[in-house]
Amino acid sequence: MATLSSLLAIGFLTASASAAAPYNQYILAPSSRRLHPVSVHQINGSVVNAASVLGGSTGSAVFNNAAAVTYDFGKNVAGLVTLQIGNVSAGQFIGLTYTESSLWISGEGCDATQDAGIDEALWFQPSGPGNYSVSREHERGGFRYLSLLHNTTGFVNVQGVTVQFTPMPHWRDDQLQAYTGYFHSNDELLNRIWYAGAYTNQICTIDPTRGNSLVHLGVLNSTQLGNVTGPDSWYLNYTIASGSSVLVDGAKRDRLVWPGDMSIAVPSITVSTYDLVTIANSLDSLFALQNKTTGLLPYAGAPFPLQYSPTYHLYNLIGVADYYLYSNDLAYLQGKWSDWKLGLNFSLSFIDSSGLFNATSSADWLRFGMGGHNVEANSILYYTINQGIALGQVLNESSSLLNSWAQRAAGIKASANRLLWNDTAGMYRDNETTTLMPQDGNCWAILANLTANSSQITRISSALAARWGPYGAPAVEAANAVSPFISGFELQAHMLAGNATAALKLMRLEWGFMLDDPRMTNSTFIEGYSSDGSLHYAPYTNDPRVSHAHGWATGPTSTLTFYVGGIHLLSAGGSTWQISPMLGNLTSVDTGFQTTLGSFTSQVNASSGAITGLRFATPSGTTGSVSLPGVSGSLRATNGATVALANGMASNLTGGTWTLQVNGSKTVSNGTSTSSSTTTATPATYTGSAGSVFVSWLTLAAGWVVTFI
Repeated sequence: MATLSSLLAIGFLTASASAAAPYNQYILAPSSRRLHPVSVHQINGSVVNAASVLGGSTGSAVFNNAAAVTYDFGKNVAGLVTLQIGNVSAGQFIGLTYTESSLWISGEGCDATQDAGIDEALWFQPSGPGNYSVSREHERGGFRYLSLLHNTTGFVNVQGVTVQFTPMPHWRDDQLQAYTGYFHSNDELLNRIWYAGAYTNQICTIDPTRGNSLVHLGVLNSTQLGNVTGPDSWYLNYTIASGSSVLVDGAKRDRLVWPGDMSIAVPSITVSTYDLVTIANSLDSLFALQNKTTGLLPYAGAPFPLQYSPTYHLYNLIGVADYYLYSNDLAYLQGKWSDWKLGLNFSLSFIDSSGLFNATSSADWLRFGMGGHNVEANSILYYTINQGIALGQVLNESSSLLNSWAQRAAGIKASANRLLWNDTAGMYRDNETTTLMPQDGNCWAILANLTANSSQITRISSALAARWGPYGAPAVEAANAVSPFISGFELQAHMLAGNATAALKLMRLEWGFMLDDPRMTNSTFIEGYSSDGSLHYAPYTNDPRVSHAHGWATGPTSTLTFYVGGIHLLSAGGSTWQISPMLGNLTSVDTGFQTTLGSFTSQVNASSGAITGLRFATPSGTTGSVSLPGVSGSLRATNGATVALANGMASNLTGGTWTLQVNGSKTVSNGTSTSSSTTTATPATYTGSAGSVFVSWLTLAAGWVVTFI
């Protein structure tokens, strides 16, 4: 059994993986914590030799009178700025402003860490030559652009600009690229998307003492740059968790622990950096706030006020189940179990005579109209109950309790399909009182297995895809918004519907836009934006507040490994697994990562949608199965063992390395077929050294039957 202490002892597998990490040319994390700007974005006023300080060079950028330079780091970064000052005339000031997007470059202030308008600039008054550093409470959580402002007569000579990179504080300075997972395919955009997701989560992993102090929480005094109210103070000095690291929702803001965001971020962390200690610290900080009388869990971590959210309350519980699945840390699960049951019972108390959960609070992921017999909340509760049943079986919980939970779950499923399913639209209504067909609730209905049959799954997938615009999938429940958070769940929904081509198309459309648009950081993924592509996120009036590095936007990283590469963990740590790749219109995929049990890898080739080559490896002592619908052939192990596929299936496989031998014809999802002679179908590329994926063991244990059409 793996414990948190054992993970600490092995350094989370990173130290041994860094030098050999495959495809490390895609990794965006820096190789050193000492960063420097790479280009000059713009100059205002008289600045001589502005470019002389680029790349860490000792230069001489001379600011004369009112002048400013905006430096570009080429990607989103974070940390503490130091200016090396040379000669300076008397009485001079030089200031700093930060922004993630080029839209908010300003001499007035920084983009916003809160909802009270833009943030104030930071000012130095250098008395002479030397290094001048920002104080720790004003380290900046996310910025691509750094502006140096000079607003006095006279001159300042800037000889150097340095940023000390502060994310991933618990990792050694030379280990920031120490990924335990990897991904590569024949599609370069998808490769870049996978690694941008991994980096987004890294930049959202911070020192727990650097949380947002929320000094202006709830104060809306500005809607755009230049408002007469002026910039506001900001401080990143609130301790939000114990330990040496914590996962927050946004690098710039909110810099708080949000359980909903973790439901997307944690799986993607698992397949990239396997940073389990950070996940445990984050969950601990949330459960420390639980009301031990009622069971209520927080909407967000400290210092956010304790507030009830029907969905985020449940995401706290999902977080524990996910952590156990990926860590195999039974002691951690045992330590949380009584609080977990208390939290689930709190939600169960809101099931009314309809058989459905009644949401009595509007707090959610910033959607509008949450409340009543909401399909999203009911789907998440149904999912969480089934997680509880599976966890209870692991812990030998009483059968009477588990049976009572199963009955409540069955009631939710029956009532939701009776009251909320709209057969004409082929989707679920938000509740009985509306015609709104939400993105979140319909995605979650598939993920939770709330659907009554496979036809519903197929119809929901088709209906969701039909609504896409030029910039991605609309979250119609949030009014003219694209939510990468909910779209991350949509990716999984399409994969569970057997529609890998749709999932990949949405990644290219939505995440490709986020990655390559010139207003973005071109390295991390944004919190949300408008359906017309403008960088306005409907729930906010303060556009500079939108976060451009948000962990809830990293869904493709886990989806590409879990579903496309097809490595699914069916029990904790991957002691049982299934290999079921779905390449859609890709022709090659090479992916993998590690758990405490060892390495999982998958290398797959396909042609016209048909699998033509597969080699996979799983740790010794584990067992699993393979699902390759339409493929005829056998699997051969390195020890010489051979297992024939029966209707594309093979079970009771032992851990080790297996290679597919293909023969006959292979029927693919569009009904076409191709023919080939019997051959050992070894993938064209094989460089794997780590890997793993999940089609949740919890949902499978609760009765999932996954059918790929």
